[in-house]
Parts: sequence; C-alpha cells; structure tokens
Amino acid sequence: MDDRKSAILSEIPRLRRYARALLRERDKADDLVQDTLERALGRMDNWRTGENPRRWLFTIMHHLFVDQMRKVSRRGEQAMLPLDSNEALAQPATQFDSVATLDIIDALQSISPERRAALLIVGVEGFSYAEAANVLGIPAGTLMSRIARGRDELRGLLDDAARRRAIKVVEK
Repeated sequence: MDDRKSAILSEIPRLRRYARALLRERDKADDLVQDTLERALGRMDNWRTGENPRRWLFTIMHHLFVDQMRKVSRRGEQAMLPLDSNEALAQPATQFDSVATLDIIDALQSISPERRAALLIVGVEGFSYAEAANVLGIPAGTLMSRIARGRDELRGLLDDAARRRAIKVVEK
C-alpha cells in the first residue's frame, strides 16, 4: 500500500468520530465515512502528496454531509419500519451513559447542522479556526459567529435540561 493510502486510512477513526457526532446514528455515520473514503480514493489526484490528508478528507466529508442535509430537507427524513421481535438481529446496548453526556449529545443534535459542524470540527476535532473555515468553505468570521451562537444555544439547552431534571413530579 502506498503512503498516500495509508495516510488516508489512518484518518478513519477521526472521520468516524466526526460523522457520528454530526449524525448520531451509527449506520448513517458509517455510510458518510464510506462515501468520504470512496470519493477521496477516487480523487487522489486532488490531494497534494506530502501534506496531511486530514483537512482534505474533512472537507470532502463536510460537503457530503451538507448534500445529505439538503436532500433530507427536500424529501423529508426516511424511516425504517420496525422489525418484529423474532426478526431483530441486534440487541440494544446494555451499558448506561451518564445523564450529562446524553444531555450534551441531545443538545448538539438540537442545534442547526451548520453550528453543530462548526462546534465539532473546532472543539472535538481540534482544527484551528482558519483550518475549520477552510474545511467548511466559509469565512473565518462566519465560523466564529456560528461557534459563538452554537455555544450560546447549547448553554441554553443544557440549562433547560438541568432544570427539568431538578423538577420532581409530585403525585397526589
């Protein structure tokens, strides 16, 4: 395997983490990663040899994600019909995540995809503002605005979630 392909393959864990944070559904996220890798491997000529492929791959993934969101907004969300109990092949996870983590994940999914992408690419993936703006194809000022508004929106959502947990239901 040549160095370019191995450099691309080494980015798969980061791509999966970002895709799962964007989409929250494992299967959809894995499909997004696969589509990203297919496009990247088919367009190896667009990548400058010697550079880290991370920014290039995240740019491809972001464009595919935006295209997906546009399709969903035009057609509506697709839903799978539930399987009968005897048809189910997988079992739900038995481990429990902390309530705070679930609140954060829910809150992230509640904000707009543009703000979520900006927050995740800077806060989780560690891109600089300049790199993130380049990946997302927006000016740095727009990126900073999306991050600031996204953080404010997250704070509000998380404050609401904490208040809801603190309220106890009293039965008569």
